[in-house]
Amino acid sequence: MPSITISKNPLRGAPIDSIIAADAIRAAAARIASHVRRTPVIEVDGGDFGLEGVRVAFKLEFLQHAGSFKSRGAFNSLLSRPVPAAGVVAASGGNHGAAVAYAAMKLGVPATIFVPVVASPAKIAQIRGYGARLEVGGERYADALAASEKFAAQSGAEPIHAYDQPATLEGQGTLAMELEAQQPSLDAVLVAVGGGGLLGGIAAWYAGRVPVVGVEPESAPTLTRALEAGEPVDAPAGGIAADSLAPRRVGTLMFPIAQRHAPRTVLVTDDAIREAQQALWKTLRIVAEPGGAAAFAALLSRRYEPAPGRTIGVVLCGANTTAVNF
Repeated sequence: MPSITISKNPLRGAPIDSIIAADAIRAAAARIASHVRRTPVIEVDGGDFGLEGVRVAFKLEFLQHAGSFKSRGAFNSLLSRPVPAAGVVAASGGNHGAAVAYAAMKLGVPATIFVPVVASPAKIAQIRGYGARLEVGGERYADALAASEKFAAQSGAEPIHAYDQPATLEGQGTLAMELEAQQPSLDAVLVAVGGGGLLGGIAAWYAGRVPVVGVEPESAPTLTRALEAGEPVDAPAGGIAADSLAPRRVGTLMFPIAQRHAPRTVLVTDDAIREAQQALWKTLRIVAEPGGAAAFAALLSRRYEPAPGRTIGVVLCGANTTAVNF
């Protein structure tokens, strides 16, 4: 198959496998091994959720340090490049900021985090608790990103992008490397999509061996719109999961990976995400934030309906919420 590239990709002309290579993901896994958790997988009968004839393998990534998968990319980013005296800076809806703040605290470097006003109180409290300097402003992630870029230019701090840097994608890809070792016979993997760093890393690792399906809120269809347009484009950025799954557009690095290895997306409603949160709590006593429950919402709502007898991997990617009264 010929390489797929797009005009806006900063590595234009490079084969996809050279952008996020399996060997780079393996190297990231070795680099971050002593800093992140190997999160467990629990396989359950889909009948427990009314999904007869299906097995569900939940990857419990919300048990990761700082409450989400983002710690993988954060540690890989900080450990794979020089950090200046000014430290690091990141823009985030909340989870990436918490992860960078946590990694910076553990590695003893200064961190400045910019978040929009939609960031949840739980995530804001986490970032502050890890000792980072926190700036709250702007309506959405794109506003926080612009502010962080200005700060980086003025201060000399090293930017740690939430989803559009190779080190970030390689770190997130370690989740898939781990999942494949734990569950080598999955028929598909469902992954929530915001900027696409997680899906890009996972799809780069599986490289078509297992179907990887992106799940997005109807109110933030960033990858869906990009796949329709043939390149990343602006999309609506709202809904119940706006603090984690609504960056306006997907990253340029992950997009050609998605075109080749994860070209299918599923859109779910906010109500379906709430129902998935409630079902996870009722059946497994798992508290997931909206973005963390979105992938399961596709299965539970039957927007994604596998054939009988299949085992579907579902990444529960975050649990940074105070809303536990399901």
